[in-house]
Amino acid sequence: MKILQVANKFPYPAKDGGAIATLSLSRSFAAQGHAVTVLAMNTSKHFTDISRVPEDLNAKIRLIGVPVNTDIRILPLVRNFLFSRLPYNAERFVDTRFRNALEDLLKSESFDIIQLEGLYLAPYLEAIRKFSSARVVMRAHNIEHEIWERSIAGHAGIRKLYIASLACRIRRMELEFLNKYDAVVPITERDYLVLQKLGCRLPAHVVPMGVNPDELVPDFSRMEFPSVFHIGALDWMPNQEGLTWFLEKVWEKVLKHHPDLKFYLAGRNAPDHFKSLTYPNVSYLGEVADAYDFIRSKTVMIVPILSGSGMRIKIIEGMALGKAIVTTTIGTEGIATTSGENLFVADDPDEFAQIVCNLVENREKCVAIGENARKFVTEYYDNDVITRSLILFYENLK
Repeated sequence: MKILQVANKFPYPAKDGGAIATLSLSRSFAAQGHAVTVLAMNTSKHFTDISRVPEDLNAKIRLIGVPVNTDIRILPLVRNFLFSRLPYNAERFVDTRFRNALEDLLKSESFDIIQLEGLYLAPYLEAIRKFSSARVVMRAHNIEHEIWERSIAGHAGIRKLYIASLACRIRRMELEFLNKYDAVVPITERDYLVLQKLGCRLPAHVVPMGVNPDELVPDFSRMEFPSVFHIGALDWMPNQEGLTWFLEKVWEKVLKHHPDLKFYLAGRNAPDHFKSLTYPNVSYLGEVADAYDFIRSKTVMIVPILSGSGMRIKIIEGMALGKAIVTTTIGTEGIATTSGENLFVADDPDEFAQIVCNLVENREKCVAIGENARKFVTEYYDNDVITRSLILFYENLK
């Protein structure tokens, strides 16, 4: 098949959930013999020097980057709020240069499947229909309005009012485009059920984020024990909210029992207040050179998510690398894990702290949970199996 993936961020290097989800599927499509083109916005926030994309990747996948300015600016934000039906989150990705690049590509060649990587590509649907007869699929990385609805409680004043309004506008956009695609591919079964409740009548196939178990191999021998860590995009609001909760409500309780324990915080694009953390025993590392080596080198992975939607890709990667993970109910949402068997789930600060303490006191427990986690991911989240199933769905899409 000829497959075109359209993305609002350049997927290489794959350093955040969205980029990882896009590129991992591109790689699997190509590995299974399909011709893959990725047309992506090359934004200032996730800018890539395209000349540095590895030759072996370029040989397998055609990657096309289009410069797009998606920076948040006050005047356009205010103008959008007052005069536009589109939420500002979506309007930032509406760009004439990108539309022209998309149209030129569709005029010059045909595709079997055009896969939109998320809701914010929906404004380009009209242009796609005009210049292509391909089946258009929306890959729902999240239920977008849920991310904002769930974060409302963590804010106050004007910011709270704006986020509430934004959540309503994003929901309206989701409903407006919901049945205009040819199919949807949500990332979790739970998200599929939400889309159904919203009124989705399209063919659907659940496509979770998968991993290649042969590439993500644990190494318990070089693990710094005890240690606690988090890794993730620090410009993503749910990560910021969850880490603030952990540092203010959980970390102090842990240190009462383990005053020398270190918490390693890694991630890109951190806001200033994360770069200048003053919490005891917290080591902010910024963006690490090799995320997988960093994960292998530490013991207890914490993923304190209080808002958000979709699927936490870092949890799948951490499980594949044999980590003992402590997360929240929303953190493991969409992943059919079993608390106490292949990771731990806690929403109460005291319970969260107690689990962390128990793990940093017992290396054998950490290894056992990590081994169970590895088995779980290998059985249910093998990317090759997931991709073959998706291709079969595409081949039967009428």
